[in-house]
Amino acid sequence: MEVIIDETLTLAKQGDTVDQCEPVVIPQLVESCVTVTDIDEDSIEVVDEFTIKADPNRLAHVFENLCQNSVDHGGSDVSVTIGKTTDGFYVADDGIGVPPDEQDEIFETGYTTSQDGTGSGLQIVNRVVEAHNWSISITTSASGGARFDITGVTFVEN
Repeated sequence: MEVIIDETLTLAKQGDTVDQCEPVVIPQLVESCVTVTDIDEDSIEVVDEFTIKADPNRLAHVFENLCQNSVDHGGSDVSVTIGKTTDGFYVADDGIGVPPDEQDEIFETGYTTSQDGTGSGLQIVNRVVEAHNWSISITTSASGGARFDITGVTFVEN
């Protein structure tokens, strides 16, 4: 019940749009996000150094929820890779992936494949992405796990 309440409050706080953006150094943000998830910090690799314009608090929820989702569905030994694309970034894991026929459903309210899940984690991710006027899509990673691509991002030159 506590998890459901926390996730509901997080969803409510996300709002419809992001008003204040600032430069966010992705490797630094990811490093701070790991501490609030069940993923081992040695299991995350940020392959590119990049900075984007975003609300750092809301963006933290994206990385926290995607990393926790990887552990929840891929187990404690899952590996996560985060990198830059031409117009955004990706978060990929080597877990079990998401079947193609379920990829359109995973961002819907209450969708979960876990008995312990609430179905709010990826909905929060989607709300944060939309609030930034970005887009998110899911595919299969090179290792057969899940890969989330977030596009429409504004990069900041270092």
